[in-house]
This record gives sequence, C-alpha cells and structure tokens, in this order.
Amino acid sequence: MLMNAPATFIQSYIDDLNDALNQLKPGAALTRIQAAWLGACLTCILLMNSVCWAKFERASLGDCKVAALSWVFRKASIPWDWLLRVSVVLILKRYGITEGVLAFDESDRARSKSTKRIYKVYKQKHKGSGGYVNGQTIVLLLLVTSSITVPVGFFFYMPDPALKQWDKEDKRLKKSGIAKKDRPIKPERDSAYPTKTEIALGLLKEFKVAHSLIKIKGVLADALYGEKAFMDEAAKESGGSQVISQLRKNQNIEYRGRIRSVESYFNSINKGIDQIIRVRGGKEIKVTVSSARLKVSSHSKKRFVIALKYDGENDYRYLVATDLTWRTQDIIQAYTLRWLIEVFFQARHATSRNSGTPVAYRGLKITTSLSSVSMIFSGGLEAL
Repeated sequence: MLMNAPATFIQSYIDDLNDALNQLKPGAALTRIQAAWLGACLTCILLMNSVCWAKFERASLGDCKVAALSWVFRKASIPWDWLLRVSVVLILKRYGITEGVLAFDESDRARSKSTKRIYKVYKQKHKGSGGYVNGQTIVLLLLVTSSITVPVGFFFYMPDPALKQWDKEDKRLKKSGIAKKDRPIKPERDSAYPTKTEIALGLLKEFKVAHSLIKIKGVLADALYGEKAFMDEAAKESGGSQVISQLRKNQNIEYRGRIRSVESYFNSINKGIDQIIRVRGGKEIKVTVSSARLKVSSHSKKRFVIALKYDGENDYRYLVATDLTWRTQDIIQAYTLRWLIEVFFQARHATSRNSGTPVAYRGLKITTSLSSVSMIFSGGLEAL
C-alpha cells in the first residue's frame, strides 16, 4: 500500500483538531510540519494496523524516513496531553452527546520476556502459556452513550517494585517460621506507582475537568473497584450519580443483626427468581435475580446488593450499587453496558491482527479508531 499524503478524512480531522486546540489552549495548535507528520502516521496506522516507523517508510516509498519520523515523535513540542482531550471534545460535539455512562477496566498487554525499556513494563503472568512475560497494564476509561462508545482516558499501571519485593520476601520469611515482629516492616507506597483504584479516580476527575458539560448518568467497574473508598469517591466526583461494581462472594453483609457472607444470604434466605431483561441492542435474555438493601460490613453502610445469574451459568455474581433509589432492573440493565468495554478490548486486539479499511471521518467506526490513535500518541513515549 503506497501512502504519500494523508487520507482526506484524516486531513479533515487534523484541521478540526487544530481549530479546537487553538480555542481550548491558544498557541497549542500543531505546526505545518507537525500536522503533516501526524496525518502521515494516522494514515499508516489505519492502513497497516501497526505503529512501526520502518513500515511507514516503506509505505511512503522512502519519502518519510525512519529517523525523521522518530525524531518528530521524540523531540517535537507537540501538546500530547491535549490531543486525546481535544479529540474527544470533537467527537462528542459532532454527535451532539451531552450525557453518558462511564466504564472502567484494565487490559494486560504482553510484550516480550526480555524487554525492559518500554514504559512501565513489568513481569506478568501469561494466561496463554501459564508462564511469565514482560508486559504493560493499561487502565482505560470509556464513555458509553446512546450512539457511540468512545475511550476518554487511560493510564499505565505498574505495581510498586519495592512493595512487590517486600511482599515476596515477607512470604518467604513467613513460610520459614519467622515471627511478624522479626520481619521487615511494610514500606510506604511510592506515589509514582498509584493503585488501580487511585488511577481510576484520577481519570474520573480529569474527565470532569475536561468535559464539565457532559452529564454522568452512572459509573461502572468490576469487582476490583468494589471497595468503599472508590465507590464513595466516584459517586462524589460524578455529581452523585449511580456507581455500580461487584462484591466477592465471601464478603460479609449484615441482616437482622447477624453477619453472614453475601453468598450465604442469597442462597439460603433471599433466593432468586427468573426474569427477562433487555440488553443494549434490544436483545432479551433470561436471568435469575434477587436483591436487597443491605449493610455491607466492609463499606460500613447500606448498599443495594443484587445476586445475578445469566441463563446457563451455575454461580451468581453479586452487584453492589451506591444509590438505593434505583430499581433492581435498572441497575442490572445499566451494568450490562460495562461489557462494552470488553468488546472494545476484543475489537482492538482483532484490529492489531487483521487489516481493515478506513471509513469516512464522519462515520461511526472511525470515531473509535481516531480517538484510540490519539490515545496512543497522547501518551508520547510512554505508549510504546
């Protein structure tokens, strides 16, 4: 595939991007050379599904040299932090979006067993082989609306190396029979390595600042974020909107003065009944549901707790919500939107493996592609 000029719809996108940059941050607009570079990169990425300077050079028949492309990326004073923000503003404005639901999730991206130079790469368990590989973890924030689902924020997570080393040594000493008082004290977490929940709250705050006119109808996250501090803070930062997450089956709830696990309560006291719910797209599915407003021990307050089991599943999953005024069915149907983030991850993995044909900038498909590409470049060197 030969490429010597940006695709027309990408050039239109960059022109709009520059206009928006000038409006939001005067003086931050791309120069002519920077705009040409970004247009060439976006066109090559969409045509070749790859971020590779050598491939870009070949696609341009040598007009775009590897050294020049790399130099602009590493040295040019491009306002990386503003690219994703402005790109999202353009997309939301183009589609007339004024409200939506925010969904959090994270994705582990395996790199190689030997690389150490990639930003925030660390040793991860490789699910495919059962071994270990160096990789990156990206915490992603998606905005789900009635018309599109678009990424609006991301951050690279990495465990604190000092804490990780301490935990490894503490387990070894404990196994050897060393008393706790004789083992090293747990070190304080380095602020350069925030937890995933801290990252998620940071992304939520940034979204509110960058898109203050967008009404947040709800915040969705999986069981990792189902802790008191995150749910209370997320509800506060989102203007009191509903926050929905999950509880582990062994977490305790209080019912009539007695403490029991959430699994025990729903299996013995409040058994589920069959219902039909409608997921996004209008498809109706059968579920088994039970719910109650219960005091969750670890949260020290009453929450809306739901036991949910899809048709064909053997075990319940336990949803937890902050706003007690919602109906059970409303919470369940809102939480089904969280799976769109899984679809997004699968789509991105598929795109990296298969070639695709770009569509018009005004079309829906290119919206996610352009904002995703902006997300890659807005991270600067961190993303590669």
